[in-house]
Amino acid sequence: MLDLVTATLRLLPPETAHRAALAGLRLPFGRAPAAPASLAVSLFGRTIPSPLGLAAGFDKDGAALDGLFRLGFGFVEAGTVTPKPQGGNPRPRLFRLSEDAALINRMGFNSGGLDVFERNVARFRARAAGASAVLGINLGANKTSEDKIADYVLGLVRLSAYADYLVVNVSSPNTPGLRGLQEGDQLRALLGRLVEARGKTAKRPALLLKLAPDLDDDALSGLAQAAIAHGLDGLVATNTTVARPASLRSRYCEETGGLSGAPLKERAHDVLARLAALAQGRLTLIGVGGIGCPDDARVRLQAGASLIQVYTAFVYRGPRLIQEINRGLAAG
Repeated sequence: MLDLVTATLRLLPPETAHRAALAGLRLPFGRAPAAPASLAVSLFGRTIPSPLGLAAGFDKDGAALDGLFRLGFGFVEAGTVTPKPQGGNPRPRLFRLSEDAALINRMGFNSGGLDVFERNVARFRARAAGASAVLGINLGANKTSEDKIADYVLGLVRLSAYADYLVVNVSSPNTPGLRGLQEGDQLRALLGRLVEARGKTAKRPALLLKLAPDLDDDALSGLAQAAIAHGLDGLVATNTTVARPASLRSRYCEETGGLSGAPLKERAHDVLARLAALAQGRLTLIGVGGIGCPDDARVRLQAGASLIQVYTAFVYRGPRLIQEINRGLAAG
């Protein structure tokens, strides 16, 4: 039945299909088989049933978390959430590159804002299944904000009580000026204010930074050193790319935005491996970008990731992908 639903959604325009999928996930349905016990990972003070999770961007407002966890993900990262509601960029802004097993998006942090997100996540956590689930929350900044660092601090303060880990998303290519926060004085100011704010929260969730795949080795080294120096818990590698490989075949390949899926796989792997060499076990690494089968997942874990995430392959393959990867990883 879920395979039929996935195929039907593919017939709809991409953003319409996304909204329909979220609506369907809010309906009652059975729980997928539990991941094999051998896949459990201990991180962030929690036991995570499987290293396979859902990347940020799918459930931006935390509205369908019950359904997503019933599909069998070991953890889910909700968001990106911005302090104030914003509609994001004009449509069309999401494109299927089916020939390339890829997506391009220029969504622009469309978000219902902190009030909507917090209400949804509080209700989720109030239920027994939600209380035990391992939840990450991805934080963003409003496009028109004059102090984007303050936006991240506000998100951290408001949502720390609900998160097992928080991700600071400064690597989306679709908000002007955002990627500048990955550099120099701006980066140090961002991390300093976030770590200070986290120290005043009751729960003190793990704090991670999500990086762009378009950074060179020097920039990656600087980011890893800054994360370690400021006491961050980890890095998420990687976000979408603004690069356009020559191998792309889809008629949408020149659309503006972030490219995700299979064409990102090699670069995302290389960035992760580079960060693992730089961190030397001092940072938890989450690998994401182009993972579409058990072998992809296994290779990313071997390269240094403690956890992995899917997004684009999940859009194309649906819930079947989760069980395939979990079974493949358990088989060794």
